[in-house]
Amino acid sequence: MLSAESRAFLTELAGRPPVDEPLWVEALTHGSTGAARDYQRLEFLGDRVLGLVVAEWLHAAETGDEGRLSQRLNALVSRATCARVARGLGLGSHIRLGKQARDDGGADSDNILGDVMEALIGASFVTHGFEDTRVMVRRLWADAMAGKTGQSKHPKSALQEWAAGNRRRMPEYRLVERSGPDHAARFTVAVSIHGVGEAEATAGSKQEAETKAAEEFMRRFG
Repeated sequence: MLSAESRAFLTELAGRPPVDEPLWVEALTHGSTGAARDYQRLEFLGDRVLGLVVAEWLHAAETGDEGRLSQRLNALVSRATCARVARGLGLGSHIRLGKQARDDGGADSDNILGDVMEALIGASFVTHGFEDTRVMVRRLWADAMAGKTGQSKHPKSALQEWAAGNRRRMPEYRLVERSGPDHAARFTVAVSIHGVGEAEATAGSKQEAETKAAEEFMRRFG
């Protein structure tokens, strides 16, 4: 069952006391606990609900073409943005982790925070329906939507265009190292352009490491 602290947290999150407590416990439970059910199924659902809410929001609020809207959508529903929202809420202290996962920093992992944030959206959809979940997401994502998230070109696209504009070969990405347990993995990726140079970055996912490596390359050579 939920602790008093987690119950209060979820009440503030959803705007009402949680019903169907086992479902909300599931949304907060990481596989490292060995529990029969963890957050993955609800994460799958919440990811789709979040995407629909943000896509509808962008369609109503912005006038860009499909490419521009897709760029913002991808940034706003990314794991990094989900984790940033979750961290701002103090979600980490309510996630149910096995001892090793907690000792390894799982409560502050972008991967886990982002996944659990989506699972909570899924739990809200199941228990409260789409409209109430839409209101919740819009409240939680208001700062990201109002800010510059996704406004600028994605670093990998920017680097590719830079290479083409300077008549260079296309960027090549390679995985340098993968370290840490599965629930707190770290990926180091290098990106290089022949005749120019190479840059490395480390992040909690291969995709994010590639993005950061592209940013670092542009900072150094662009």
